[in-house]
Amino acid sequence: MRDLLFLCHRLPYPPNKGEKIRAYHALQYLRQHFRVHLGTFLDHDDDGDYADHLAAHCASSCFVRMPPHWARLSGLSALLRDEALSLPYFRNAVLQRWVNKTLAERHIAACLAYSGPMAQYVPFSTPHGPLWRVLDLVDVDSEKWHGYADNKPWPVSGLYRREGRLLLEFERKAAAEFDRVLLVSPAEAELFKRRAPESAAKVDYYCNGVDSNYFMPQALHPSPFGDARAIVFTGAMDYEPNIDAVSWFAERVMPTLRSQHTDLEFHIVGSRPAAQVRDLLRLPGVQVSGTVPDVRPYLQHAALVVAPLRVARGVQNKVLEAMAMQKIVIASPQALEGISVTRGAEVICANGGAEFISTACRQLHAPEAQIGIAARQRILADYRWSINLQRLGQVLGAKDPQFAIAPEMERAP
Repeated sequence: MRDLLFLCHRLPYPPNKGEKIRAYHALQYLRQHFRVHLGTFLDHDDDGDYADHLAAHCASSCFVRMPPHWARLSGLSALLRDEALSLPYFRNAVLQRWVNKTLAERHIAACLAYSGPMAQYVPFSTPHGPLWRVLDLVDVDSEKWHGYADNKPWPVSGLYRREGRLLLEFERKAAAEFDRVLLVSPAEAELFKRRAPESAAKVDYYCNGVDSNYFMPQALHPSPFGDARAIVFTGAMDYEPNIDAVSWFAERVMPTLRSQHTDLEFHIVGSRPAAQVRDLLRLPGVQVSGTVPDVRPYLQHAALVVAPLRVARGVQNKVLEAMAMQKIVIASPQALEGISVTRGAEVICANGGAEFISTACRQLHAPEAQIGIAARQRILADYRWSINLQRLGQVLGAKDPQFAIAPEMERAP
């Protein structure tokens, strides 16, 4: 096996949120074909519980503790320079020394940098020769900051637009320097080609997947809802687009739905709910779960699953997971941008409050079960990790890109 350096902006385990899901499965794939040297950050208190487990399956590793409040203070230094805040946020001397030492001591011929800011750690070459450098941007992060700005008042909107502009400058510079650039979907790859036309020839993609054996419809999960009918949203609830989505839905859509369906509840299911999310408990019929040991019972027994995101980039794993569990999903156009799906037949697209209300009322009154059935078939056809990760293997030069899951790295309980 050859050696590969994998740099990831957050610990790629457990696979319990969007960015970690893709990184986790990429790592699963990579360690089947390379001796992986993993450098990453621990930015939550419970990350340390998983570090030893992850290190045991890598040739070497470096885990750097990064308390978010210190990282934010470091990021503010960018305001004094013409630099995106995201770069000093993820800049760390300890990790850079480990990267330099690893490249000096090991015959590493390839590196995968996962997310834009990790590109700043990767040199052009090593003491042993050239380095094949692949950058997985995942999505066009700079575009997301412009989306944030559209929903914020001045001066926050100005700060967000500054971040979008400077981050795009960095993304273009990194793309020009790396050998290949990957994104999460054909749509996201085409967007980046338009934003960085000078690097279009080296831009490609590999799609996310779903563990369809884990996320599958089965009646074994007891209902967490009691006698209520539930509309469910899942996701990390300290993430701004998710906070905005559930706040909008709870305040603008649910009152009308509850006026017609008095037994209806809106369940917000996800880790670390922000204060703005917890405040929604003041509204009748809104429930905020916080972290749950298993999200599947909430999906299994949901009457509907919604993804009303107004700012979204890349692929929404929350949509794929609900589709895999054969649920009727109502999603905004933004939430569906990166997903190849037949709207109306496999997922319902709703744009704005009136459409969400009318569509949800129709499905609550007479659910179209065939939509959920078609949704799962789409997942089985197009969103299997075993197929989609082969594109990553081809770019990195894995001799046999067939994917296999090692049992000791299965999903954390």
